[in-house]
Amino acid sequence: MSLIITDECINCDVCEPECPNEAISQGAEIYEIDPSKCTECVGHFDEPQCQQVCPVDCIPLDKDNVETKDQLMAKYIRLTTAP
Repeated sequence: MSLIITDECINCDVCEPECPNEAISQGAEIYEIDPSKCTECVGHFDEPQCQQVCPVDCIPLDKDNVETKDQLMAKYIRLTTAP
């Protein structure tokens, strides 16, 4: 499952630089996570780094983008392997 940023986001800018996949970007009103790039930090860290630094706890799992750890690892490999 990828992560999602809820409307409780305060635009504090701490999550974006923590994402190793560059999946987080500034949206129209709040930061957003691109589910095609989010691996929940699988392959990089033991826990999602954006969740660790978020001061308002507004980055839950995205129930509309359910993925297994194996799928997240496959995505990580796809994102980090040169073509």
